[in-house]
Amino acid sequence: MSDSLATILTDTVAKHGDRVAFKLDDVELTYSMLDEGSARVAGLLAAKGLEPGDRVGLMLPNVPYFPVVYYGILRAGGVVVPMNVLLKEREVRFYLEDPGAKLVFAWHDFADAAQTGADEAGAECILVKPGEFEQLLASSEPRREVADRGGDDTAVILYTSGTTGKPKGAELSHANLTRNCGTVGASLAEISADDVLLGALPLFHSFGQTCTMNATVSTGATVTMLPRFDPDKALEIIERDGVTVFQGVPTMYNGMLHSESADSADASTLRICMSGGAAMPAELMRAFEEKFACIILEGYGLSETSPVASFNHPDKERKPGSIGTPIEGVEMRCVDEQGNEVPQGEIGEIVIRGHNIMKGYWDRPEATAEAINDDGWFHSGDMAKVDEDGYFFIVDRKKELIIRGGYNVYPREVEEVLYEHPAVKEAAVVGVPDDALGEEVGAAVVLCEGASADADEIRSYVKEQVAAYKYPRKLWFLDELPKGPTGKILKREIEVPAEVTS
Repeated sequence: MSDSLATILTDTVAKHGDRVAFKLDDVELTYSMLDEGSARVAGLLAAKGLEPGDRVGLMLPNVPYFPVVYYGILRAGGVVVPMNVLLKEREVRFYLEDPGAKLVFAWHDFADAAQTGADEAGAECILVKPGEFEQLLASSEPRREVADRGGDDTAVILYTSGTTGKPKGAELSHANLTRNCGTVGASLAEISADDVLLGALPLFHSFGQTCTMNATVSTGATVTMLPRFDPDKALEIIERDGVTVFQGVPTMYNGMLHSESADSADASTLRICMSGGAAMPAELMRAFEEKFACIILEGYGLSETSPVASFNHPDKERKPGSIGTPIEGVEMRCVDEQGNEVPQGEIGEIVIRGHNIMKGYWDRPEATAEAINDDGWFHSGDMAKVDEDGYFFIVDRKKELIIRGGYNVYPREVEEVLYEHPAVKEAAVVGVPDDALGEEVGAAVVLCEGASADADEIRSYVKEQVAAYKYPRKLWFLDELPKGPTGKILKREIEVPAEVTS
């Protein structure tokens, strides 16, 4: 019997074949249809000479074809290399060349970049276009058996957008992903076959892939898909389809809270909300829960941890501002520079050990050795502290720490205060180079629509609530903050205006 991640589909189809697995507005895909489609993708790949362990690119948005191709690649014994649909030619080439991918399935709207990048990488590009793709699958012989793969064999290579250099491919095994999605479905979101999840997180990203897609397929629930996040459309779908579970990053919650339809939308079916990808400001959590009468559970993870490492569990005390406690079978600690565990309440780097840790970075033995020590502890690069109940509180990314005149300033603490100002919609605190102090505290701020406040007013507001060395001396306004594919704020892309640095 295969240990392939694809068996979460073949096991579910036997019990819930007629249930809707994925839907996109009026288009519905049952588990039987998903099973058949994936078998035909596996047959197509086998006919093209795919061998177990061969890598295959997957460059699709949140449409029902994504799970069809994803489970088809796994079914054939291949390794999925998920790719952002917005990649340009040179990036497509890297994502295929680095893992030695022989094929890529790409959405027809992004054909130029995909085809050119694939040609340069020496890979075949199979375009996925409604109607034509169905014809292609109809002509291929289905491969119904699941390729025999061991739990430790690589299932997916997720490329992480490192803050420096080229992305590294985190090798996640079948066991990594099967156990992680099972934990999310069973003990965190407590998903049953009657649940409806909103598929707003990109499925090429670890959060959407494990917590939305794989957790749903492993339980026989339904995903109603949203290819591009729009807060008003998200609330419309929640009401239309009776969504019970919403998973998102803080900017999605912020967008829905401030959307035009926030006051009129009926979100009463929401049973549980899950947040990850970035720290959620406590004020945002309070306001969203009050507005929509639901509970948000915040958790934590990385591509390298499949991704979930810790969570506020539904059956335990929930602590706003905390990423909760480690999930079952996973250990977490906060350590100093020497790797020693720091005393309770003191700040240290989060290290993680357990069944969720990646095999390593694809073809990067030195980077792997740097990230995972000989005892199996993965160094996250995130700084946190632990309270007396074992709950972890993220302080900030190690690399985002601001050192102002020898004092450590953790951006998240300052951002929490900024979000409490009634005129502030979004904020990001970053270090600004300073000749005298090394770094000065800077803040890029987006105001709520119709709100007015000047820099002095906001600066004074923060100054009253934090130590003198922490408040942002440099403060500027933007129409919007740069964001990644999941909606996570990208601090490295925030440009500091020249007049601010002078």
